[in-house]
Amino acid sequence: MSAWVDDANASLLTDLYELTMAAGYVDAGIAEGEAAFELFVRRLPPSRRFLVACGIEQALDHLTSLRFDDDALRYLRSLDLFDEAFLDRLRELRFTGDVHAVAEGELVFGGEPILRVTAPLIEAQLVETFLIATVGFQTMVASKAARVAIGARGRDFADFSARRDHGPDAALKAARAAYVGGAASTSNVLAGREYGIPLSGTMAHAYVMAFADEREAFRRFAAAFPGRAVLLVDTYDTVRGAERVVEVAREGADVTAVRLDSGDLDALSRQVRRILDDGGLGHVRILASGDLDEHRVAALVDAGAPIDAFGVGTRMGTSEDAPSLGMVYKLVADPSGPRMKRSEGKVTVPGCKQVHRFGDHDVLARHDERVDGGRPLLDLVVDGGERVAPPAPLAAARDRCAAAVAALPEPFRRLDGDAAWDVRVSPALAELQREVEARLAAG
Repeated sequence: MSAWVDDANASLLTDLYELTMAAGYVDAGIAEGEAAFELFVRRLPPSRRFLVACGIEQALDHLTSLRFDDDALRYLRSLDLFDEAFLDRLRELRFTGDVHAVAEGELVFGGEPILRVTAPLIEAQLVETFLIATVGFQTMVASKAARVAIGARGRDFADFSARRDHGPDAALKAARAAYVGGAASTSNVLAGREYGIPLSGTMAHAYVMAFADEREAFRRFAAAFPGRAVLLVDTYDTVRGAERVVEVAREGADVTAVRLDSGDLDALSRQVRRILDDGGLGHVRILASGDLDEHRVAALVDAGAPIDAFGVGTRMGTSEDAPSLGMVYKLVADPSGPRMKRSEGKVTVPGCKQVHRFGDHDVLARHDERVDGGRPLLDLVVDGGERVAPPAPLAAARDRCAAAVAALPEPFRRLDGDAAWDVRVSPALAELQREVEARLAAG
């Protein structure tokens, strides 16, 4: 039995009610009718001015590889919930529908569809849990990383979050999402292999403590990694550690950078910079880490701290101040026409939609409606169960995010404030909503 989620067992990474609903659709004879579901965030967390769409590639991979293998069917049969006709339908199930989605790295706002699945009802329903989990988590982390990028004001930062993320797969996907949001590199080696993200790393305090003295630890590490050695200087005393870096460099050690991981990073970075410069090591960079987020990074940059790059971990990988998104996946159309939900506080807009972006607002419109002057965001990416194009390089998503954030009006690039993006509903879509509401009220 596998202890990991992979393509072979991912069909079971779903809530039980997805399967019971699917079985109910089959029993009622409506499972094959075409339905459309849209994935979106109801509203932005209070601390967010925008979200960065991410995780879409993994969502599409899941859709196009969806299978219920013999092991999955054997387990479902053991639950004594489903009849053989339904299990036979699952055995032959493949995703045959269409997907429209925004590009990874694109900015999205509350109520706007990030992707739309149009497929036989059984296919569209069963993938809900996986899509929300995948796109929701990566969008959350990418959005946090984009805020760190704003705070860094052009200085590099690395994803150091793996050991504090919520599980191994979260660590892998967090590294990917952080890169899309603006991180220059990651400490996560598997993410480097899987996604081509540049790797960065230094040493831990344990390495320094493993030697008889700090100076010997620095000598050994620099000898092992000439031209690439980053020395951690705060194990015992940060200022004394910096002085020892100068000492071993004068002996011939090739040091690239030093890292500060504790204390008053502003004051210490200034002291360390002075020691390095006075010792002829003006080329040695200073990196900083230790419970950083966008606000601490911005404060250090704005104070003029001579820190060249940052390692950001826990608070980015877990999106500490906004650790979840109200992402939902809602039925918007089926063979009977546009559908909407009227639950208090959870009303949805009926019908398939398109988002049109203007310089200072968006227009949410019917999918086939003409809106002059705006840029439509959702494109067809899966047609009849097949990818329209191969996945784009991850760096393209990162570049798209950076360009989109740079294009935002200034209030939306602040880390604080109450700026809210103007998302307008087109007259045609508003009229459709009134029509559906009237029909529901009448019947």
